[in-house]
Amino acid sequence: MDRAAGILLSVSSLPSPYGIGSLGQAARDFVDFLAAAGQKYWQMLPVGPISYGDSPYSSFSAFAGNPYYIDLDLLVADGLLTAAEAASPHWGDDPRQVDYGAVYESRFDLLEKAFDRGWDRDKADVTRFLVKNRAWLGDYALFMALKRHFHMAAWTQWPDPDIRLRKRSAVAHWAGKLDRDVRFFTYLQYLFQKQWDALKAYAAEKGVRTIGDLPIYVALDSADVWANPSKFLLDEDNIPTVVSGVPPDAFTADGQLWGNPIYDWKKMAADGFSWWEARMRSTLERFDVARLDHFRGLESYWAVPYGDPTAATGHWEPGPGAAFVRMLQNKFPDSFIIAEDLGFVTPEVRALLEMSGFPGMKVLEFAFDHRESTEHLPHRHPVNAVCYTGTHDNTTLLGWLAQADPKDAAIARAYLGLNEAEGLDWGILRGGMGSVARLFVAQMQDYLGLDDTARMNRPGEPGGNWRWRMLPGEASPALAARIKKLTALFGR
Repeated sequence: MDRAAGILLSVSSLPSPYGIGSLGQAARDFVDFLAAAGQKYWQMLPVGPISYGDSPYSSFSAFAGNPYYIDLDLLVADGLLTAAEAASPHWGDDPRQVDYGAVYESRFDLLEKAFDRGWDRDKADVTRFLVKNRAWLGDYALFMALKRHFHMAAWTQWPDPDIRLRKRSAVAHWAGKLDRDVRFFTYLQYLFQKQWDALKAYAAEKGVRTIGDLPIYVALDSADVWANPSKFLLDEDNIPTVVSGVPPDAFTADGQLWGNPIYDWKKMAADGFSWWEARMRSTLERFDVARLDHFRGLESYWAVPYGDPTAATGHWEPGPGAAFVRMLQNKFPDSFIIAEDLGFVTPEVRALLEMSGFPGMKVLEFAFDHRESTEHLPHRHPVNAVCYTGTHDNTTLLGWLAQADPKDAAIARAYLGLNEAEGLDWGILRGGMGSVARLFVAQMQDYLGLDDTARMNRPGEPGGNWRWRMLPGEASPALAARIKKLTALFGR
């Protein structure tokens, strides 16, 4: 891989009309902006259908696409909606924020209209799409039809115990009873993939590659767990015995209780990690590059007894380790996979990363700690790494400068020669561009010079996250020219 640079922006943050970013013109405009700015990569957050809390890291499926991202203007152009229908709902009052309540209330009514008009017309293409994706799509469509029927209750709360446990007779019964909704959710995935393929082809023409985020865990309330209970550590009622988290540290006395079910790694290893192979293959078919989240969990993971109120009662268990990494190497030998190696990184985790050959991550907002010299300092970066200003869990650069310990901010100012004339945030961007790491990725909010109010996620806060959006016109030609000049200066 040659030296390159990219920008991190969630699809939801695009300035598309109708309340949330989507795969239409605004996405193509952003691709054009990336190309004009000399950026070779567009890194996104996960694009799966979101669950409660609006987090893209808590999805109903590890394979499906988010119906919210289906572009309504493209549906109008395809004859599946009218412009008046697309414009009629109230999509929210603040163009800077996604109003997920408004989107939820209106989106599916419009997509129902598109389904009614398009199913018979597109049946042959949808059938081919269903056959190609039969390993997951049928289960997902039935799962979503069941959730709709049971008023979006989690599958563990469905009143029919036989369908909770996926008994064959119950699956046949409900698939017949809910046939229309099964076809509806199948059709939505067809529409998503059709629009996605067109966008990816457009990006390729412009020399822009996509980076997709692959969370290590899946949500309990997902088609993945409901349809594959033997792959997870569940009891006889398919309820988790342990769940995911991270241990207590200097910042969180109780640790972090994520609550995802944990894989039965021994069973997965016995069949060569076939489910994971399918998941990675799906990700690398959708994106050009995969970022494997929580890489350290492959070496060992923190397991918390199900039902415990905090992660403090958890314990370490060995992960799949080298066997899992060798599977990825053997099955995807020429693929670009980024390892998110942040958090509690032990010598064993470092050894596994080195064995993998995957580039790890260095984050500039972690670099300037007055208490210790960190590996995130640019002069400590290896070439085989990806340097970030911050991740979706971090504030913006201006937010960091405002909130950081004054001693840390002083180190950053001295180390990078930050000054008001250039812009303090642009000085940090310059430092990242100058890193020897082959790839540098910055949040779009940092190039826009936004403060902490533009933060995408505040871990531990249950509401108000994942809402930030770019405004129309902010990705301007002048900004692209400035980014391109900086990118070229450092040979990216």
